[in-house]
Amino acid sequence: MSKHILLGISGGIAAYKSCELVRLLKKQGHSVSVVMSKASTEFISPLTFQALSGNPVLTDTHENSLGNGMAHINLTREADALVIAPATANTIAKISHGIADNLLANLVAARKCPLAVAPAMNVEMWNNPANLRNIEQLRSDGITVFQPAYGEQACGEIGLGRMLEAADLADLISDLWTPKILLGKRILITAGATFEAIDPVRGITNISSGQMGTALARACRAAGAKVTLIYGQLQTTIPTGLFHTEQAVSAEEMFRAVHNHITNQDVFISVAAVADYKVKNSSSQKMKKDGSGKVPIIELTENPDILASIASLPTPPFCVGFAAESERVLEYARIKRIRKNIPMLVANQISQSMGKTTNQITIIDDENEISFPETDKRQAADNIVQHLAARLNR
Repeated sequence: MSKHILLGISGGIAAYKSCELVRLLKKQGHSVSVVMSKASTEFISPLTFQALSGNPVLTDTHENSLGNGMAHINLTREADALVIAPATANTIAKISHGIADNLLANLVAARKCPLAVAPAMNVEMWNNPANLRNIEQLRSDGITVFQPAYGEQACGEIGLGRMLEAADLADLISDLWTPKILLGKRILITAGATFEAIDPVRGITNISSGQMGTALARACRAAGAKVTLIYGQLQTTIPTGLFHTEQAVSAEEMFRAVHNHITNQDVFISVAAVADYKVKNSSSQKMKKDGSGKVPIIELTENPDILASIASLPTPPFCVGFAAESERVLEYARIKRIRKNIPMLVANQISQSMGKTTNQITIIDDENEISFPETDKRQAADNIVQHLAARLNR
């Protein structure tokens, strides 16, 4: 869905990342208007942002190019969101205390649209008590703060304070206008493929990419949930902005990780493609051919059933399962939902889902079976979240 985004640039070296942010937002189909503080023009030329956005760049409180001299009013009335990236400690302090002494600060004071800031500063500036108080003030005022990243900074120091990368911000910005239908819910999601070792270099796994699980993590995050993601092997990136992430390579590791984090979760969504079996006689050393032609015998034993174990807890969270089948998809999915005693299950055909960027799903619950046309996995995840929210809010 195309939106009009007002991007504010304050004076920090991280302004170079905002050039890529403009490009990515435009690629998503949004229109972008840029407003720069005077200090930010010392780092990046306004002409650069004008070329990237295709719109004039405003830099002065008394800018009259909009005709009536009311840029600070007009711009936010036309915008779906105001995002300040980078947001320096100085700009954050001004916003938190209601100071409006330049065009960017005036836009914040006069806005009607949602506001988000992406802090960018030295680690000691970030940890300064006054700055942390200002950050909490922004949050209490309903302003979204995109938590900075940990890493090496322009000054050479290492710690919190790096502005998020442009791709992460482009992903998070869409949350600003997503209805918060899961606000306050705590959701644990598993994603990706597990790996069962045969020896130190070989193992049993599957073709799951983890794209469906990570798409659901994004969709739940956008809907206001606190998301914990337990993941195996992934062929995709982990979304930013999640409450907690943890890797669990084998089925047993994932079983333990899920049970360690399930307390106080409202929803458990079991998306990971968990191996049904593990190797009973795995070797601690690499199995090598000895020229005899004798093939090693691999013995299998059953893995614990993560979803069934959570559904059978004395007070289980709302459980959502997935059934990826190669044949008789709906028949087998119905049987799985009843056998595991879960209220909601998502069925899909393996050839149309695993390892692909698209999915065709059918949601099955106590009352309905709703099939959706094949879509990209982000849209499939949105459809699941809509149905899940409706079930939770009955």
